Amino acid sequence: MNRILRKTGRDQNALKKKVYTVERIGPLFETAKELLGELGYINVQFKLDDGTLGWKENAPYDAIIVTAAAPHIPEPLYEQMAEGGRLVIPVGDRIGQELIKITRNGKEFRQRALGGVRFVSLIGAHGWDE
Repeated sequence: MNRILRKTGRDQNALKKKVYTVERIGPLFETAKELLGELGYINVQFKLDDGTLGWKENAPYDAIIVTAAAPHIPEPLYEQMAEGGRLVIPVGDRIGQELIKITRNGKEFRQRALGGVRFVSLIGAHGWDE
């Protein structure tokens, strides 16, 4: 599941956040939607789709968190980052990955390795084949 966060307010004291989440597996999508609704989360928008594509319609995003491992960083996610935005994604092979944090500064994207991790594979157009 990709989680995409976006600021919707300008005043620091009244800052509100929306969360946009993309899930490709129907039963996981339905369970997450139901559970978060029961917990009272009203600021979460859900989309059943290919997470490697992000959610272009609501971009740009201040933060994108990818919770599955990609063989490389999906190009659409770079394109959907706001100025000063951050992207955190595990990148590597199917056995092990490096958690990477990317920060956008204009047209420059700075990468920082955060350590070794192991996630499930990110399946999709810009990820792994099933």
